[in-house]
Amino acid sequence: MAFREFHSAPTSRRALLRGGAYLVAGSALATMPLGRMALAHDVSESWPNVAAMIKNYVDTRKVANMMVTLGKGQEDHAHTVGGGTLSLQSAKSVDENSLYRIYSMTKPITGMAIMMLIDEGKLGLDQPLGEIMPKFANMQVLKDPEGALDDTVPAERPITIRHLLTHTAGIGYLITSKGPLLEAYREAGLVGGRVSRLPIPGIPPVTPAPNLEVWADRLAELPLMAQPGRKWIYSASIDLLGRVIEVVSGQSFEDFLQERIFTPCGMESTFFTLPESEIPRTTDNYGIAGGFPLPIDPASSSIYLDPPKIPSGGGGLISSPKDYDRFLRMLLGYGTLDGIKVMSEEAVRIGTSNLLPETVDMTGSWMEGQGHGAGGRSVGTQFGWGGAAGTLASIDFDRNIRVALWTQYMPTEAYPIRDEFLAALEKDLPNVAGG
Repeated sequence: MAFREFHSAPTSRRALLRGGAYLVAGSALATMPLGRMALAHDVSESWPNVAAMIKNYVDTRKVANMMVTLGKGQEDHAHTVGGGTLSLQSAKSVDENSLYRIYSMTKPITGMAIMMLIDEGKLGLDQPLGEIMPKFANMQVLKDPEGALDDTVPAERPITIRHLLTHTAGIGYLITSKGPLLEAYREAGLVGGRVSRLPIPGIPPVTPAPNLEVWADRLAELPLMAQPGRKWIYSASIDLLGRVIEVVSGQSFEDFLQERIFTPCGMESTFFTLPESEIPRTTDNYGIAGGFPLPIDPASSSIYLDPPKIPSGGGGLISSPKDYDRFLRMLLGYGTLDGIKVMSEEAVRIGTSNLLPETVDMTGSWMEGQGHGAGGRSVGTQFGWGGAAGTLASIDFDRNIRVALWTQYMPTEAYPIRDEFLAALEKDLPNVAGG
């Protein structure tokens, strides 16, 4: 079977980031009626076009499930539109406690962990990475990003924490690098999120580095794709920040997230490793080939059941709609959730703002004309990011709303779901007066 559509990763990322669609969605959703009940409930009657779009995808079995969650301010529960089942073979309905592979929606979580350490004075936003991890002190930069690895010039400036948070460090990625650098990334096992136990035609297998420390050390030995602070290149920099957190905090990356974010936020269903006890509420992930969904990571045999060698801060987490909504709600509360101060208001404000360095040229990048904060897109009062398996989430401070879209398929551009989602929202806007 051909997976040509599935493994076109760079195209997937362009679709994922195109036009800030999910942030626009947040703006539109803010004006929509959410219903009058205090607790979470389905509000599809107020969103007929969105509900119809979702129903079409689920009923025609293009996806097993699709669900929107949304909440205003500090409402305890998010409301929902849509549904479906855990898999195309399952009769069990998805809900706010179902588990999804969130991939790059992990990035804002890692970004906020870094903001905590900056707020505590353990890191500086513009601190050179080489002061924390000396192997990154004297980096070389490829003259041609697709050229020979020994055809380099010295870096003009040090990589900083700001660069890592905003994908402007010049670091590559398995899905954005090309030529000899891509092969070097594969050979070094510089992987991020995991996809499947199954071999996927067209995607060479990669043996991950044995742990995050070795992963970072191997990354430091390879040249950069661009001068630090010069270009926006979607990269492995957020994964590298996981190792920065370990060095600065003295804790494992996983323990830090658990202690400082997941536990105080009441996120009881967010994991790097899927416990076997949670298989019954985990979705299957599908690869779309020739317009047909094929299971590439069934819950019962998911690759996420194995502890990762590399806990990927850029794309490694499984979470539930309820859990991620609590993370969004914490940000919308400027660091406080249910009376618990998870992080400072200043750390949230800075982390969700545009942190792009003044030296960066965004021309021709996927992010041209937009801003980037601590691990997510920042446009005006909106902040958020999406995941490679169709999930996306954002908050809007001005409109005081949080929103997420949940489904499981790859690649994201296999279906025009995000464009259709926005079109459905526009059609539903006249219903506002009825809310």
